[in-house]
Amino acid sequence: MCTRQRCLMHFLLYQPRNLLAEREAQPHMKQAVHTVSSVPRSSAGVQDGGGQNLVTEDVTVVEGDVATISCRVKNSDDSVIQLLNPNRQTIYFRDFRPLKDSRFQLVNFSNSELRVSLTNVSVSDEGRYFCQLYTDPPQEIYTTITVLVPPRNLIIDIQKEIAVEGEEIELNCTAMASRPATTIRWFKGNKELRGKSEVEQWSDMYTVTSQLLLRVGREDDGVPVICLVDHPAVKDLQTQRYLEVMYKPEVRVSKNYPVQGLTREGEPLELSCSVFGKPQPTDMRWLRVDDEMPQHVVLSGTNLLISNLNKTDNGTYRCEASNVVGKSYEDYMLFVYDPPTTLPPPTTTTTTTTTTIPTTIADTTATTEPAVHDSRAGEEGSIRTVDHAVIGGVVAVVVFAMLCLLIILGRYFARHKGTYFTHEAKGADDAADADTAIINAEGGQNNSEEKKEYFI
Repeated sequence: MCTRQRCLMHFLLYQPRNLLAEREAQPHMKQAVHTVSSVPRSSAGVQDGGGQNLVTEDVTVVEGDVATISCRVKNSDDSVIQLLNPNRQTIYFRDFRPLKDSRFQLVNFSNSELRVSLTNVSVSDEGRYFCQLYTDPPQEIYTTITVLVPPRNLIIDIQKEIAVEGEEIELNCTAMASRPATTIRWFKGNKELRGKSEVEQWSDMYTVTSQLLLRVGREDDGVPVICLVDHPAVKDLQTQRYLEVMYKPEVRVSKNYPVQGLTREGEPLELSCSVFGKPQPTDMRWLRVDDEMPQHVVLSGTNLLISNLNKTDNGTYRCEASNVVGKSYEDYMLFVYDPPTTLPPPTTTTTTTTTTIPTTIADTTATTEPAVHDSRAGEEGSIRTVDHAVIGGVVAVVVFAMLCLLIILGRYFARHKGTYFTHEAKGADDAADADTAIINAEGGQNNSEEKKEYFI
């Protein structure tokens, strides 16, 4: 054990000799540092026979930040502690700093700890720092400072600024001058994509370039492509580029009138054409496939209007649009049906029959006609549905007429049967015996020939 004065005198007397010995051993020491620098360490300790234990930890710091080096003694007996740099130059001897680098500052000094801070750390500060304890024999332990360097620049380079739908484009993202090498990830919107990375080393720095091949569609227009960096020295470092994709027009034909129901003769028809594309289509037109456009058709902007349909209007009508990428169209198949027909009023005088029949037919027709779509197949299905409804209505009318006829016949036979019994029993009430009753009945029959009743 030495006092402060004795240890300081020992340091001043023997420091030049130590420095000369260190210079001679310096090449060998640099090789040793390079050999073991890749081995991860978290702490180390050395213990002498007296029970003192010297402890320190490795330090990882981002370039430009502050690194703190701590040399601690467990079970201290007031032995002297000093800190040396990778060149084995004394940074602090107890609380005295021989080294003129003002970036080193004393944070704490006691018999059990020497703590020093290093500000504005650079890559040149990386290496082993030694803690020494003046005991018999002396103790030494080292701590390793690792300096992390975030990427200097993050750049996305795209092969084509404006792509066409269906093309495969190439994107490159470069992260320059980082330490250690970065990991690059790609995202399109919220979906992660897989790229191919290459690493180049320049001195102690690494440059990473990642390549992404992407086939684009119209749904990718305006979607961001993101290049994100995974690096221990930085968080949430990313850059992005928005895709610009051109695509041919998208055409949609809709029927404005009639909104529902069939297209019938004598009624109007209005079609509308909606067009989207990039660039926006400038050439849009209506035409009739395999035939000339009827003269009474009115074209107004994107709308087609026929005010009075007839059978000659049947056919396929096409809305066609184009831009620099290509041409697209959509067809509407028109089939004109006969106008709706109504049954003539019946000749019967029965009030119930006269008012019921036309009302039933009209309601059935109105509820069974479905909405018409843009295809001929849909209209043919509607016709089959209407035919079934009409047949059902006719059957209902026939059944109703038969029921009415049965009721009338029933009433007729019932009245006729009552009249027969009345003539047969006529004169029987006033006769004294059976013979007289028969004679009276025969007389009654003769009289009945003179009086005749008619039932309607």
